[in-house]
Amino acid sequence: MAILLDNEFPIHGDVLETILSHVPLVDLVPASCVSKSWSRAVTSSLRCFNKPKPWLIIHTQCTRSPYDISVHAYDPRSHVWFDISQPSIKYVSALRSSHSNLLYMLSPSKFSFSYDPMNLTWHHVDAPRVWRTDPIVAHVGGSVIIAGGTCDFEDDPLAVEIYNTELSTWETCESMPAILKDSAASTWLSIATTGEKLVVAEKFTGVTYCFHPKTKNWSGPYELRPDPRIFHSIIGFANNRLILIGMIGEAENVTGVKIWKVNTESFECEELGEMPAALIQMLKSETFGVSSISICLAGDYAYMSKSSEMGEEIVGCEFQNGGGLRWWSLKNAAIGDGSRSERVVFTCSVIGLGDLQRAMSLENREFAVKV
Repeated sequence: MAILLDNEFPIHGDVLETILSHVPLVDLVPASCVSKSWSRAVTSSLRCFNKPKPWLIIHTQCTRSPYDISVHAYDPRSHVWFDISQPSIKYVSALRSSHSNLLYMLSPSKFSFSYDPMNLTWHHVDAPRVWRTDPIVAHVGGSVIIAGGTCDFEDDPLAVEIYNTELSTWETCESMPAILKDSAASTWLSIATTGEKLVVAEKFTGVTYCFHPKTKNWSGPYELRPDPRIFHSIIGFANNRLILIGMIGEAENVTGVKIWKVNTESFECEELGEMPAALIQMLKSETFGVSSISICLAGDYAYMSKSSEMGEEIVGCEFQNGGGLRWWSLKNAAIGDGSRSERVVFTCSVIGLGDLQRAMSLENREFAVKV
């Protein structure tokens, strides 16, 4: 493997791989196609020098017809933002996201969802039997779970339905626990998915239950309140860890934001660290203070932003091997393209070379570095 410069001195081996480690992931796709030796060099560089890291992806959907969706992505491996142009997605209703990389749209007649890392594939199916306006939606194994969020005229506000992606059928399951009756909606509940279950937690009380798609029943309750001063909390799952992010104090006076790792069997919490005070201010809304935050997790990364509006700054956190946390902030490169007539949705996925190769092989899909 070698690169020839003007003076014809070759660059190869570790030197070539080190050079490739500084090249953005999207540019490594064509580089890997040059030859077999280049492909091996790219693979080795990603494995040994600069591994792929979870991308933050921002989707902005126009609230007026034809409801076009724009996509912007941040790659922390190379510290660059991209504009991703893609074919229009068939409009069903307002675009929403759930547990990091699940995108969906739900109307009285249709349910559309996508859960692959770059949301390349969309599934359009009949709507669930129960009409819902603000349900929790989760993808676990081969099933998509929709729970709660029903309209007032429905008989069971805690209704749970599962869409089996292999059989293309809806199934009715055990309803949500009765204690969640007054909070059975995504506005009040935070969710996380492991490989085999859905974890549901009330944002303001920490009361937590688990839903098991195989048995179609619930277990719990568990309490996720490691600090009594928590007034609002969010859960997420990434890299085999259930993570709890708790806001300390009051909405008008947030004194801290802490992160815990949660044991998924005992639900005991181990504190990992606390957000620096300067970064908390970046999540503050002029209207609502720091009443709530949105979070996306994947791999060893978490991205946090304002829930109420498109913020100019996004807070990032890396879960380090030694058990500590690394914090930083980044400018939101999508802020200049957004407006009050757009709906903003965040997702986060571990994007590998294979994911990009597949995306770039599709027609009418291009990646352009934002300048």
